[in-house]
Amino acid sequence: MSDATARPHDRQAPRVRSDSRPGGPPTRRGGHCVVLGASIGGLFAARVLAEAFDRVTVVDRDTLTQTDENRRGVPQGRHAHAILPAGTQGLQRMFPGLLEEFEAHGVPVVREPTEMHFAPGGHLLCQDGRYADAIPTYQPTRPQLEGRVRARVRALPNVEVVDRCEAAGLLSTPDGTRVIGARVVEAGGEGRELAADLVVDATGRGGRTTRWLADLGHEPPPEDRIAVDIKYVSRNLRLAPGALGRRKVVIVGAEPGRPTGATFLQHEADRWMLTLIGYGGHHPPTDPSDFLEFAKPIVPPDVFEALCAAEPLDAPVAHRYPAGVRRRYERLARFPEGLLVFGDAICSFNPVYGQGMSVAALQAEALRTCLTQGLDRLPQRFFRAAARRIEVAWQMAVGSDLALPEVEGPRPLPARLTNACFGALLTAAERDPALTQEFVKVSSLLSSPLILLRPGTVGRVVRGNLRRRPDPERARQP
Repeated sequence: MSDATARPHDRQAPRVRSDSRPGGPPTRRGGHCVVLGASIGGLFAARVLAEAFDRVTVVDRDTLTQTDENRRGVPQGRHAHAILPAGTQGLQRMFPGLLEEFEAHGVPVVREPTEMHFAPGGHLLCQDGRYADAIPTYQPTRPQLEGRVRARVRALPNVEVVDRCEAAGLLSTPDGTRVIGARVVEAGGEGRELAADLVVDATGRGGRTTRWLADLGHEPPPEDRIAVDIKYVSRNLRLAPGALGRRKVVIVGAEPGRPTGATFLQHEADRWMLTLIGYGGHHPPTDPSDFLEFAKPIVPPDVFEALCAAEPLDAPVAHRYPAGVRRRYERLARFPEGLLVFGDAICSFNPVYGQGMSVAALQAEALRTCLTQGLDRLPQRFFRAAARRIEVAWQMAVGSDLALPEVEGPRPLPARLTNACFGALLTAAERDPALTQEFVKVSSLLSSPLILLRPGTVGRVVRGNLRRRPDPERARQP
């Protein structure tokens, strides 16, 4: 690890000059940045910060191997993950060629509606036709994705990734108005101080900055919270070739009266991961036989037959997720310079909707834009920009959760109206490929929900609902 223990109390933060190309990367102007956390969010942040700083040090408490392995600090890595098309675009911009590498190594890629069974809220969306300008969906495992991204970040000449190193706190000026470094503890208990011009907290949903702010004399951010009490249980399986035809992904969301769901993803030619989810009082079991029976009323009959014939590759593993939490740093009147919060440490989403990694990619793009404008008031500018990118994903997740009577929380009239509109849209989209594509654009974070209010779209929704009523069994049709 680099030893940077000088007292930088009087050091001026480096200036970052805008690149001459619109939307281009910031011009590097020197300085040192410390990123706390080497999960997906921290790696995305490090990739962007490497364009603006001479040195970037990424620290993580886990042992980071050179192979694609699950690790203690990412327990959710043993469960189904998705990177939405918006995240795919971000990956391609940050790490050109990475997606092609995945495909070359056998990672399944979904390009056509017929390769998906997508049934959000009890509505099996139309599988006819093709999507115009479709963005492929890549399906690596979480360890695969994180391992390859980490390798790319390690290869950057001005980035050092240090493992087995715990973030212990912040260094600041005496008045607490500027962060000037981080305290870390290496394996074996040796403490160290890392001087830095910028510290980025990407330590995950635990939100360490909320505690560190109090030490600096600052107020913690207000929080939005929705208690979901989710438990998900996953298992890897080997399926017979062609057992599900062309399908590479099966997603059945929870619906009122059935607060359970399933995600079944192909990760290799014959290797699949099944993740079952359930809200409070309806949690999936970890016993292998009960686990399979739990899936029976959720998935289509032919999928259940394939599950019964599949070869288990491991034992079911569980993970609990109590609540979605959004920390509103953009609302704070005071925040120390030299400090940012990133990824799940700002907003932790219900993992059922697969938004976390994609929103982290959107935050990275926001950070890049902010850095082109310099470091003056960077926290305030970044938190406002990040909040705009988080808003749609957060509102969609909260709205979907509150559509379930089993989830507690206030349901003001605007939220009820929004859910009613989405219900009508999904009903019509069961047989309308154009509406399916519009919904997929919004749910994939590619487009604003405002596109659903266009007169042509509203007309199709009305006509689709006049023709038929929703069929609760349609979501389970093969």
